[in-house]
Amino acid sequence: MTMHPSGRRARITALGRTPLETVDHHLLLEPQPRPAASELAREEVLIGVRAATVGWVDLIMGSGQYQHVPEPPYTPGLEFAGEVLEVGAGVSTVSVGDRVIADGLLTGPRSLGSYRSQGGFASYAVAPAKAAIPIPAGLPFEEASCLLGGAETAYHALVHRARLRAGETVLILGATGSVGLAAVQLAKVLGARVLAAGRSPDKLARAQAEGADALLDLRPDAPRLRDQVKGLTEGRGADVVYDPVGGALSTEALRAAAFGARFVVVGWASTPFAGRGDQDPNVLPTNLILMKGIDVLGSPAAIAVHRDPSLRRERLERLLAWAGGGHLRPHVGATYPLDALHEALHAKWEGRHPGNVVVVPGLRRSAP
Repeated sequence: MTMHPSGRRARITALGRTPLETVDHHLLLEPQPRPAASELAREEVLIGVRAATVGWVDLIMGSGQYQHVPEPPYTPGLEFAGEVLEVGAGVSTVSVGDRVIADGLLTGPRSLGSYRSQGGFASYAVAPAKAAIPIPAGLPFEEASCLLGGAETAYHALVHRARLRAGETVLILGATGSVGLAAVQLAKVLGARVLAAGRSPDKLARAQAEGADALLDLRPDAPRLRDQVKGLTEGRGADVVYDPVGGALSTEALRAAAFGARFVVVGWASTPFAGRGDQDPNVLPTNLILMKGIDVLGSPAAIAVHRDPSLRRERLERLLAWAGGGHLRPHVGATYPLDALHEALHAKWEGRHPGNVVVVPGLRRSAP
């Protein structure tokens, strides 16, 4: 009998009031035996996890603030990539040894089926074979693990919702985060002029490296965002606003928008507890929306696909092709070993690193 090495996995045992309460008090690491091939159903695969992204949704989901939440205990980690270690008897689409991305809408905590407890913060994950997407050539596991979440969010917002056209000017708020940097890259692929906004000059340098045409300073002592944008657009304003931030910055971005602009709501990172009763929800000024003729567009990339799966085929085909051609390369701002998962989650919550934070199960914690 072949003996396989055991691994480790994270488990959320209960939902806390806040994301960090969950991380600090209800997230544990435990041994994980490697599932045997005989345990797989006909259409299942066993993935050896090589990298998993630490996402914003991982954090808010752990405190019950996402539109659906797996029943604890579950293994978090919405997005991951790895190597196929075993395949079920009925699998013909992938083979042992293939490098794959685990489709987070078909497996793991964000999916709606029976695999919601099988997240990527682990050594191993069982997934349906249809969720195993071949990694584009030249993309390392760390980048592959964070390709789809950011790129699909940006694509749905900029292509499906905003209908961004070549030559238009797009203002990207939160441009140094994972979905912000993905939007910078995608907007450049689409031929747009990109204005990247953020509070950290060091992190904004990353946005510039990814192709941003101009950097906008959001620190308190900087000129108003409206004035910076109008100065770069001959007084016209931005044709499209990409907003994953929310809060007061949304209102200022409306003032920076052109007449007839499309304002795409992607998230509310600055007000994570909005709508829970202990914080006012985000509110946009209707007078500005009316007088400037602005289209305000909600952009729920995952919910839209669950409601209409036909949205996804072209989106995935184009994104994977661009990634394979080197046009989309997610930026990995930091990697952590699985043993340092708690620290990695804190780093994501605090926005310590530009782009993506990635957990690599095979890494070892550095000696103090």
